Amino acid sequence: MLRHMSEPTRSIDYGTFDSEPSTSTTRPERRPVPSNGAADIGLLILRFAVGGLFLAHGAQKVFGMWGGLGITRTAENLAAYGFVAQQTSLAWALGIVELAAGAFVVLGLFTPLAAAGLLAIKVVALLVKVPAVYFFAAQAPDAIELDILLGAGAATLMFAGAGRISLDNGRTWLRRPMPYAVVCLIVTVAIVLVVMLTLRR
Repeated sequence: MLRHMSEPTRSIDYGTFDSEPSTSTTRPERRPVPSNGAADIGLLILRFAVGGLFLAHGAQKVFGMWGGLGITRTAENLAAYGFVAQQTSLAWALGIVELAAGAFVVLGLFTPLAAAGLLAIKVVALLVKVPAVYFFAAQAPDAIELDILLGAGAATLMFAGAGRISLDNGRTWLRRPMPYAVVCLIVTVAIVLVVMLTLRR
């Protein structure tokens, strides 16, 4: 009797008294959407179309190729739109930017910045043409239809980047395009303001 009383007390685990079983709130990990390369091919086509057209327009202005105006007549054309201050220098700058930035877009190199320069050109063109000219190219040679298309293409490349089939592949602005696109958009606005406020009368 004394021997049994001297034994240590045993603890009994009765479990928990929760009325509902515990459920896990861990959500399954989302898998990234696999890339099939279609978007990269689409961006490559867009780069060749937009960059190639700008490059050709730059060659027309600088070298007078393919029936282009050349520097002298380009300067006269700019003066007709109100750019009477330094119109020859502006004609050179316009042609060279179209040549260089167009080539960069085709190659997919520094694409957001190159596209920002091209977008600025088309924004200025729209500001000086609207509402004095026609919309459709069939109505007038200086209609704004092509300006809108090229400007939209440049803006798309500025935000979306060049894609993986480019010299920008692996660069930071292709992996994280939005911050760089915002900076380039600010650059575009700054260029437009400088040109419109200081060079146009």
